[in-house]
Amino acid sequence: MGLLKKKDKKSSSKMKARMSGGGSSSQLSSLRPRYVESLPPCTGNCPSGNDIRGWLTVISLREKLGLSLDEACEQAWRLEMETNPFPSVMGRVCPHPCETGCNRGQKDGPVGINSIERFIGDYAIDHDLKAEPIEGEGAKDQKIAVIGGGPSGLSCAYHLARHGYKVTVFEGLPKAGGMLRYGIPVYRLPREILDAEIQRIVDLGVELKCDTKIGKDIAFEDIRKEYDAIYVAIGAHQGKNMGIPGEDGPGIWTGTEFLNHANSGKQVDLGTNVVVIGGGDTAIDAARVSKRLIADSAAMASKMGAEVTILYRRTRAEMPAIEREIEEAIEEEIKIEYLAAPIEILRNDDGSLKAMVVQRMELGEPDDSGRRRPVPIEGDTYELPLETMITAVSQKPDLAAVNSSELGDGWLNGDEWGFTGIDGIWTGGDNINLGIATTSIGQARKAADAIHAKLQGTELRAENNGEMIRADKLKIDWYEPAERKQRQVKDPADRLANPFDEVDLGLLADDALAEINRCFSCGKCFGCENCWMYCQNSVFGKVKDVSPGNFFEIKKMEMCDGCKKCWEECPCGYIIGE
Repeated sequence: MGLLKKKDKKSSSKMKARMSGGGSSSQLSSLRPRYVESLPPCTGNCPSGNDIRGWLTVISLREKLGLSLDEACEQAWRLEMETNPFPSVMGRVCPHPCETGCNRGQKDGPVGINSIERFIGDYAIDHDLKAEPIEGEGAKDQKIAVIGGGPSGLSCAYHLARHGYKVTVFEGLPKAGGMLRYGIPVYRLPREILDAEIQRIVDLGVELKCDTKIGKDIAFEDIRKEYDAIYVAIGAHQGKNMGIPGEDGPGIWTGTEFLNHANSGKQVDLGTNVVVIGGGDTAIDAARVSKRLIADSAAMASKMGAEVTILYRRTRAEMPAIEREIEEAIEEEIKIEYLAAPIEILRNDDGSLKAMVVQRMELGEPDDSGRRRPVPIEGDTYELPLETMITAVSQKPDLAAVNSSELGDGWLNGDEWGFTGIDGIWTGGDNINLGIATTSIGQARKAADAIHAKLQGTELRAENNGEMIRADKLKIDWYEPAERKQRQVKDPADRLANPFDEVDLGLLADDALAEINRCFSCGKCFGCENCWMYCQNSVFGKVKDVSPGNFFEIKKMEMCDGCKKCWEECPCGYIIGE
């Protein structure tokens, strides 16, 4: 790998010194080396189950594998597409939980996995790469309905189409994408990127029926009769109100309602003082979109004192929003008032918003979320002027369309494979567990596996990726230091001058390749040659037809004397001794 230690004189001397202390093949030992591939923490922390190490190393090891850069990038993309059909999208909007476990973080910062995912996804779009059916899978007669065209529904459709099924996606909104289109602003996710990755799914033969509302344009019971299996992924598009006095009336939006309007290009009159309630991604998005709508409005441009303020009842440390999104909001002069919560809305005589009464809070003991509970400070309130309030405190699904007299209410729950307990119906996504898009994508893949197994009468087996390898099993000092490469981001003035252009420009190509080379390849051989070099008894031999993780093999176990040098010197923890 490009940033690994070179074999200089110092390391060669060290190797010779180590080799001189071994025994001989005549000294038998019960210890024996064994190659064991372990689960890297990046994949272990990825809700989609992406083979992150796989698509990082196929690029970093391309010369050893005899691949050109183009060949390696395509292979990496196809590896990712095995689990996630939205690499370019997720490379922009995913909060990358994979990076939290990256063992490189114990040295000089985690690998920028999310940035690399975007680089690979964009490469595929730029080179017009197409998704392909699973090899050996032919066309099948069974028909499958997917209700909901968001990330979960589209992902399930993608996996089932690759198996050869006839899949129809029913979407109530004018275009597919769900919250990716109607919840995430265009400056974070350009629509041409989203459309390109949706089109690949359509090109596999998936039929999209947009502007088709279940329960209005077609009955849920009719879908059950016509299709062999159903995947319900209706999302959680309904925002929740605060339940405070004065909340009913004009000037108040839920976060999802506001973003839907704004992202659909509909007119939204905000006035000059906007207050957003909440600390999650929806709250940050609503505030930044509000700022852009004000900046983009000729009417607002002439008005002084236009402000966007976020109220959050805890401190910044507890905010669940993506950290870089918080930073960019602050850079765009969005105010954030912490330890503050609205308790009453005050209106003018004509019903328009006048102000909100805000309660100061302090942090008490932790609640069920593990975060310290906000507690009101008695008597400490103030008034905050406003013309528009956006509540972004939570979301819920609209279940009316899929509830029926036959099934009753509240049936939409799934097991680990998404099975609802009702024959032929699976579910996943935000309607069962409000979370991040990559979680919905992972749920969809498992449900697709379950549907396929059910329709083909095969056994459904859980994935077994082995034990996760931690940093203490690696030789971290063996790897060369290499600082994390940072994405290019537009400056705040440029953002508001061009409010709906993409803000995050990603990594430059050279920086992306350098970042890829920072991967430790935890738990899988990358061909460093240490086992082969340090073994004085020629136990190991090079593999003729190399592949990722397969560069050396144990050829002469009978020559092993149990000196342990091979696994002591393996930097990535691929060799264990038993």
